[in-house]
Amino acid sequence: MRQLLTAVAVAVFLTFIAPAVPTAAPAASGPCGTASASSTHYTHVLWIWEENRTYSSIVGSKNAPYINSLASACGLATNYHNVTHPSLPNYMAATSGLPLGGLSPFATDCRPTTRCSTNAPSIFSQVSGWKAYEETMPSDCDKRNSGTYLVRHNPPAYYTTLANCSTNDVPYTQLRSDLAGGKLPAFSFVTPNAADDMHGGTTLAGDKWLASNLPAILGSSAYTSGTLAVFITWDEGAGGTATDCATNTTDVGCHVPTLVISPSTKPGTASSTLFNHYSLLATAEGLLRVPALGSAAKASSMVSAFNL
Repeated sequence: MRQLLTAVAVAVFLTFIAPAVPTAAPAASGPCGTASASSTHYTHVLWIWEENRTYSSIVGSKNAPYINSLASACGLATNYHNVTHPSLPNYMAATSGLPLGGLSPFATDCRPTTRCSTNAPSIFSQVSGWKAYEETMPSDCDKRNSGTYLVRHNPPAYYTTLANCSTNDVPYTQLRSDLAGGKLPAFSFVTPNAADDMHGGTTLAGDKWLASNLPAILGSSAYTSGTLAVFITWDEGAGGTATDCATNTTDVGCHVPTLVISPSTKPGTASSTLFNHYSLLATAEGLLRVPALGSAAKASSMVSAFNL
């Protein structure tokens, strides 16, 4: 009996002093949370820009099932803001860091002309390699509207000192071959056409376009190897009256959804930090190790919030 009590006492003692055996975390079933930030090295950043939807018209919407599944499986910025209205100034702000006062030449969504252009530096001129993939664009760096292709959704066309626009601003069809051939550049700017980016089409049509096109990006070697981070945002919200939107948390037209998709972003991450298009630029520049331009230098980066 004494030996039995002694054995029980030893067992209890060892239970308290022995280190607990950790249980393995369940494997991620989606594209995010498959790697730790320490095992990734993001040398590629890809943006997909959608159009004219407020946060509340996308998040929780029955017409955006794929987008909402991504928000649950990856990361969602819940307090993200466009810079102004209409479309073009937002594209220019996000790629150049130009402050609100410097965006006035683009306030009419004009086509690229001497008056509607800039010689400002941009992320396109900063990085070692870039491409803009424009759906249904008839020719490289096309500066004219054509059917569902709208040049105001194609920011490289507005930078006058961007010497390689004619070779790097290409029809969207080239993205699939670049992904398959391991030729994705450091920075990619993806624009669905006006029927697929929710500008002229429905939310459901835009959701279906993403569901059809994003899997090829997330299945690429660049993504699965932990070198590609993907961001989906909207140029501006709809409704509201404010034109100074970057830090406006009350006007409905200033609040848009933004998704962060990466191997190191934990599934279900939701950040309420105030971010905007300048934050998006700062984040891409930080990941690609180039200096922050203009207003991006003062914007909050998204790197920490989404474990990049």
